Amino acid sequence: MSQEFLWYIPNTVEPGHRGDDTADGWGTLDYATELARAAEDHGWGGALIGTGWGRPDTFTVATALAARTTTFKPLVATRPGYWQPAHFASASATLDRLSGGRLLVNIVSGLDNAGAYGDGESDPARRYDRTREFLQLVRRLWTEENVTFRGEFFAVDGSTVNPRPWGTEHGRTPTLYFGGASSAAEQVAATEADVQLFWGEPLDGVAERVARLRKLGASLGRALAPLEFGLRITTLVRDTTEEAWQAAEAKVAKMAGSDDPTLTSGRRRAVGQQRLYDLTRRGEVLDSCLYTAPGRFGGGGAGTTWLVGSADEVAAALRKYGELGVTHFILSDTPYRPEVARIGDQLLSRLRERNPA
Repeated sequence: MSQEFLWYIPNTVEPGHRGDDTADGWGTLDYATELARAAEDHGWGGALIGTGWGRPDTFTVATALAARTTTFKPLVATRPGYWQPAHFASASATLDRLSGGRLLVNIVSGLDNAGAYGDGESDPARRYDRTREFLQLVRRLWTEENVTFRGEFFAVDGSTVNPRPWGTEHGRTPTLYFGGASSAAEQVAATEADVQLFWGEPLDGVAERVARLRKLGASLGRALAPLEFGLRITTLVRDTTEEAWQAAEAKVAKMAGSDDPTLTSGRRRAVGQQRLYDLTRRGEVLDSCLYTAPGRFGGGGAGTTWLVGSADEVAAALRKYGELGVTHFILSDTPYRPEVARIGDQLLSRLRERNPA
């Protein structure tokens, strides 16, 4: 199975995201384009574009970046409740068609500033039920004509999306990524998603979840192609082991002494995030080079655990995830501009030496 390597574009107006010291151009289309083109030039397939209320609209940014690049695949996050499924099916199909099939989609069920855009559904179980319905209807709208649907959350009458996504006539539609570690989330992933994303958990935790999701998909009668798996994590790479750990420890020390709200504001208590915070009880370094200390001070998500080491060491750690079935890798480190080149040149070349396309 082919592998996908994606970078990350923070997509914030305010500088300083996860300690990035870039000031000039931050938050502009030119800067985002620079990152996207650098991703193209240094071996990345595309990038996850950060999302959240109060940021630039992710779909608009993705459309602009697709127009300014050639091979770059934007991974666009969206929330059911922010979009109606018919609107999203149409917008995403259009971007996918215009870009020649480069759109990737990340479906997010977790709470944002929902009241700011009128989403009144806060119960987690109901949100995942709504996500399941959203995914089912979007797939139908991408592939069928005159869709009439009456669900618990959404309804359409005689709806046809035009144009279709790129390659629909050959059975292709945009890949749907999905995250979440609760029981309700895993049921949605096991039956409706194309790729289940994991945060940077140790190998034993990822192995456990891969096995459970595969079993769950079989028991629930998954009708789609087999579920694939992805890893979203920070990778701190330097020329030597010593340099990498010195840099990692210096970053954590700076985080510990910072009052920057961007480093602490995202401390959610969703199931998957709590699993990461709990790792500090097991040790500061797990497996070969999974660093848990950032989670004591960082903003959560991909900033909670880091893979730290030389390019050979981090590549070896990522190959271990690959042996468990992970084929989609969304990596990053700050500052984003130099690291997209460093990690692309040093890390991806090593991974592809062992895993030729």
